[in-house]
Amino acid sequence: MWGTHMIILPISLTIAAGAALLNLWLSMRVGRVRTKEKIFVGDGGNELVTRRMRAHSNFVENTAFVLILLALVELGLGSSMWLWGVGALYLVGRILHALGMDGMMWGRMVGTIITMLTQLGLALGALAIVYLTPMSVTTTEIDETTVVAPK
Repeated sequence: MWGTHMIILPISLTIAAGAALLNLWLSMRVGRVRTKEKIFVGDGGNELVTRRMRAHSNFVENTAFVLILLALVELGLGSSMWLWGVGALYLVGRILHALGMDGMMWGRMVGTIITMLTQLGLALGALAIVYLTPMSVTTTEIDETTVVAPK
């Protein structure tokens, strides 16, 4: 047993699971093109392999920051509908970005904007938790001190 208290972050866990599934999908998309084109190392100069690799890499580059911020904001503020929305929107944005890398250019643009706004919003939210949360100051008044000699 881990102790008497367990902290479960349902939004962060759900979005992290969705991100893991999305990561697998992006990896499989790269693998399918590699197999079809018989390119097993690097991109072989193949534009579609390069595009799929970049979509996958871009996902990995951004998702760690989003998941860390999402978990810390959820830990600081608790679960909320807006945080669910942010997490879900991020995953939709990453799907659009991946499809955009295959040629649906508006998807790439929208996915990029969603990714940037998600990171910006979560970063600002994290800073707001730290610097705008009212902190109470507790003082203790000591009436008398007693010196105890060592034995």
